[in-house]
Amino acid sequence: MWRLKTIHHKASASASDLEEFKRKRREFEKALRQARKDRQLVSKRLLQNDVEEEEKEEEESMETCFTFLSSEQVKEMIRGVQMGGEEKAARLASLRKALRNPENQLAFIKSENSMHMLIGQLSAHNAQCQLEATRCLHQLSHSSHPSVSQACVPAGPYLLTYLSSQSTQLTEVCLYTLGNLCPDNAAVREKLLAQGIVSALANCIHNQRYNLAVVEAFGFTLSQLLQAKDATEKIIPAVMASGIVPHLISALTPDPEFGFGPAIECSWCLHYLVSSSLDNSMLIAHGALSHCSAVLIALGGAVAKGNPQDGLELLIWPLLRCLGNLLASGGDVIPEDTRLLAALCVFAQIYLHLHPALSRESLWTLNNLTAGSSGFCSGLLLLNMVPILIQFLSFSGGINSMALRVLGNIAHHGPEYCVGLTQAGLLSALCATLKMADPEVVTLSLEVLYMLVSSNPQGVEEFTRLNGIPLLEAIQYNNEGEQRVRAAYILDHHFPSFSEVESL
Repeated sequence: MWRLKTIHHKASASASDLEEFKRKRREFEKALRQARKDRQLVSKRLLQNDVEEEEKEEEESMETCFTFLSSEQVKEMIRGVQMGGEEKAARLASLRKALRNPENQLAFIKSENSMHMLIGQLSAHNAQCQLEATRCLHQLSHSSHPSVSQACVPAGPYLLTYLSSQSTQLTEVCLYTLGNLCPDNAAVREKLLAQGIVSALANCIHNQRYNLAVVEAFGFTLSQLLQAKDATEKIIPAVMASGIVPHLISALTPDPEFGFGPAIECSWCLHYLVSSSLDNSMLIAHGALSHCSAVLIALGGAVAKGNPQDGLELLIWPLLRCLGNLLASGGDVIPEDTRLLAALCVFAQIYLHLHPALSRESLWTLNNLTAGSSGFCSGLLLLNMVPILIQFLSFSGGINSMALRVLGNIAHHGPEYCVGLTQAGLLSALCATLKMADPEVVTLSLEVLYMLVSSNPQGVEEFTRLNGIPLLEAIQYNNEGEQRVRAAYILDHHFPSFSEVESL
């Protein structure tokens, strides 16, 4: 009766209040990643300036974000850059600040020769002018107006070329600019693909794999590409053949000093690759399954010690999805390491109230891990984790149904396992879940109960002692035909003493 199965899961200031502006600015990056936890999110990223410049420009940005320039003023700024001289880089910096205003962005691209002037600076011999011109393009790429990003497309070859720049600062700005341009529309994306963005990204990560700021920017840009609607047909095959995958997998381990950023971005990239409909055997061959498991075990230890670092859950999330989907796609070649069981249970417990969806995600991964694995099911019993799973049965939002699936995976392995579940107190917990209004929970409870009483006389005795009224209620008050049939079958075969009450 029990349907053993793994489950696939797929998955985007006030000018007068400086402090409020600073607060929003600090939270911007975190908010973007936070939004990805329940769904895939295509989002734009505005790269902050160097730390040395950031403090200097903090108050200036308050003013320039809200300063509107006339068309003539914008043209004057363009002419100032064209004049050249020692002040060119400074004038480009002033232009970049002015482009923070969306109205100024539109005025700029409508000005004659504006983009030609800006792109021309990319080929200049002055490195500072190159950087400032790229920053201007980056500011434009952050626009939500389609015509602005479309105007940036001619700069694509330069941006891709500079992914191999000796200046990591320039490379980072180029990556975020390309990442912002990728999702705007299919035409822009097609142009970048034709210009060789995948091979350029592959060369970039190969050469800059030890520079974590570049790795994070690379992960952001690649994730933008991989979320395109046509990614499975046009992008993912090219990425899989490019040599990028090993670098993604090696970046999953967070650096204790730099932070979680690179690991978070690259784990989302891996998730998008895994959750595509393509064969995951290559990913498994490169060690994606074992590496995700190892990182989750390490993170589980950190969470179990208490006071995990802020934002740790943002890395746990995509890693869980990678592992769960790899297991669902047939990636069952994984050592039966009980530390992984412990880590998943810790995540489910610790984040139960703070991030309930992450708790459910942990149980979903645990379900895929235990489906068909007697070793992992034995581990849950030996480590006395069944009482923890039973505690989840009182929670809604899919948490109790996932816990029931894991308990069903254990019971599926036969009498010895069912005895262990009974001794852990599962039958009394099922008395409560059989009364719940959620049809899925009732159905799963009946399936687990059937396995417990079919192969375990002790289960029949225990349920009789508890009084099987919840089972009768499942027959009398549930309109679902499947539930009524299952409940009646259990009664007829294992609890004949209840038959007269059932006839009511």
